[in-house]
Amino acid sequence: MKSFKFIFFLLFCIFFNLNNVFGENAKVDEISKNLRCLICQGQSVYDSQSEFALSVKTLILIKLESGSSEKDIYDFLKSKYGDWIVYEPEFNNYTLILWILPLFLFIFGGFLIARKVIINKR
Repeated sequence: MKSFKFIFFLLFCIFFNLNNVFGENAKVDEISKNLRCLICQGQSVYDSQSEFALSVKTLILIKLESGSSEKDIYDFLKSKYGDWIVYEPEFNNYTLILWILPLFLFIFGGFLIARKVIINKR
């Protein structure tokens, strides 16, 4: 009976440790998918195998192990490399035009189409 408890305890410890390792790797993958590789144009850090991407993945893992939150990691990388490194920009005064311009163009295009349809009906 003692050996059964020991084996169960050993399996539990192994599973718990692997779950932590895979959990951290999943978080690193999630964060790195939203970061742009500065070396490889158009690729995310997750997809790239450049030295820069590998070092950023390592940095993310170290920061997660030290207890930093996802927001802290993004803030650190944005302060070091600028807002361009993040694929999904935040809504602030600098990105206001970026968020509002597509809506404005959609409304303006709808207005032009409606005007064209009304003029052709006459």
